[in-house]
Amino acid sequence: MEILGSIKTYDWGTRGSQSKVAQLASKNDENFAKEFNETTPYAELWMGDHVSGPSLIKSTGESISKLIASDNSSIGGATSLPFLFKVLSITKPLSIQVHPNKEQAEQLHATRPDLYKDPNHKPEITIALTDFLALCGFRTPAELYNQLKKYQALTNLIGADTIEELQKQPTSESIKVCYTKLMSSPQDAIVKCISDLSVIFNENKEDELLTNVFKHCNHYFPNDIGVLSIFFMNIIQMKPGQAIFLAANVPHAYLSGDCIECMACSDNVIRAGLTPKFKDVETLLEMLDFTGKTAEEKFFQSLPVGPYSELFKPPVKDFAVVQVKVPDTVQNYCIENRANGSIIIVLKGNASAAYLGRQLFELKEGSIVFVPACIKSVGLTFNHPDAEGFIAYQALYNDF
Repeated sequence: MEILGSIKTYDWGTRGSQSKVAQLASKNDENFAKEFNETTPYAELWMGDHVSGPSLIKSTGESISKLIASDNSSIGGATSLPFLFKVLSITKPLSIQVHPNKEQAEQLHATRPDLYKDPNHKPEITIALTDFLALCGFRTPAELYNQLKKYQALTNLIGADTIEELQKQPTSESIKVCYTKLMSSPQDAIVKCISDLSVIFNENKEDELLTNVFKHCNHYFPNDIGVLSIFFMNIIQMKPGQAIFLAANVPHAYLSGDCIECMACSDNVIRAGLTPKFKDVETLLEMLDFTGKTAEEKFFQSLPVGPYSELFKPPVKDFAVVQVKVPDTVQNYCIENRANGSIIIVLKGNASAAYLGRQLFELKEGSIVFVPACIKSVGLTFNHPDAEGFIAYQALYNDF
């Protein structure tokens, strides 16, 4: 059945018609199109049954949560969907953050439910729809050493002796000591360091990527400690179709661009910077994964599961994502479903959807479909108005 996603208008979102979220929603929801405002930041499109934004059945307006509660056979007998599926449109950096693992989430929720709202973990996968910038994981000890030694302002802040340990003992423990020193620095020292670096980056274009990211973060969050995390973490430049997987306790932040995101159903976040919100530094430093890797190692590879389908299969059971990309020379294709049902969103193209020979509805850009567990596959017949053919993403339980 066709469903409508829940729109979130967070401050960091892309405004008006430039937002991929707004573009998709306006083509699928008449009410959204009527209320659209060019100055509103359309940040996220949620697809699923999360209590903070459940999807609605397009034909009736009924919540998908109510449907599942009345007949959970639609998701294979589970009590709720194990994943939350999203489209994000980002202009302003999101906070640098980590998510606890399952055991940690249960403990945090039990002891501090005001901050940690549920007992579930929150691994995530992110697939770029446009050129996309992110921070993900710590740099290797060698890369971090070179970054901290290169800029005197950072050497002054962290300490030359502390930085030298990265070369003498190139381990995650040495990274931890350096990052702990950063996160424990007084605000006046942070302000001075950022000020000194600003002079350098305003004059020196030697590293264009680092310069642009520094200016981007400091523009939106001036003198925030998170601005300095860009020297500690990998800056990831993603092209459309490339992905990263964000496991528990891996620090990350989205900086700009549009993406597909799928995650376990949770809202647990421990913040480290680029935010006016509370930073739980003590918990953060206890839980962070300080393993250093290169930027290239952070990319998450897909697996072919059909002639025109690629599977992003993370090392968790909660979710997987299938990218369906059918060229305009193909007339028919079949999207397989799984035992717990799935959600599909169309990014490009037009198709007639059918099941067991019965026409269901027309799919177009922006269409979102909930496919109950009883349906084994959806047959598509294409009407390609676009040279890019048909592009869709499918979120489903990871029982591959």
